[in-house]
Amino acid sequence: MCRMFGLVASRPVQVRELLRDAPRSLRTLSNEHRDGWGVALRTPDDWIVHRSTECAAKCARYDELVDQVATRLLVAHVRQKTVGETSLANTHPFRRGAFVFAHNGTVRDVPALVARSSAARLAQIEGSTDSERLFAFILTRVDDTGGDVARGVIAAVAELHALGDLGSATFLLSCGERLYAHRLGRSLFTLVRHAAVETRRTAAAIVASERLTDEAWVEIPERALVSIDVASETVVLPLAA
Repeated sequence: MCRMFGLVASRPVQVRELLRDAPRSLRTLSNEHRDGWGVALRTPDDWIVHRSTECAAKCARYDELVDQVATRLLVAHVRQKTVGETSLANTHPFRRGAFVFAHNGTVRDVPALVARSSAARLAQIEGSTDSERLFAFILTRVDDTGGDVARGVIAAVAELHALGDLGSATFLLSCGERLYAHRLGRSLFTLVRHAAVETRRTAAAIVASERLTDEAWVEIPERALVSIDVASETVVLPLAA
């Protein structure tokens, strides 16, 4: 299993509390998920992805990074390997152009995903994980819609559900403008801080594999797909295009 974290904010915010200092921060969780860490940060027009095969709790580079970072959009992950060796190629988040992706769980029926993915997307795979193959499948559906990300993700999720006993396909996906969170087989929670009416503080929405603090986290229902926008509104999307 792995642990994931995503954040969307109306203005750049610091992330060291939830990634390092909170009671169940990603750094703390990495003591149980030791096989690498990754943080994808959105700049105004691009992604910067930092990854390491070290345990985050023992990595000075991780501490330095999260101490300095302020961003409006972030996807982070700590890995406990189940499929694929410990290597940078197998370390989440993965990036394909404008998209970053992190996965929690194990997909049992990988051949079903491969059979439904385009040759172009499969050719982009660098590692040996089921996670990259799930990413290729989802991006194939986005491509099929002519690049309509919401329609493509909805179509991919509906197809995943129709495949039956696929395994666990809980994931975070971002195109740089929105964060999509899907729960299937592993837990997922959201937290909204400082709603838009609180103009003196920065509104932010957070999604994580578990409750990282004692705040009022809301559990995302099993098989639900959630889209989080820059205004920190959380919407459960329908599972049909």
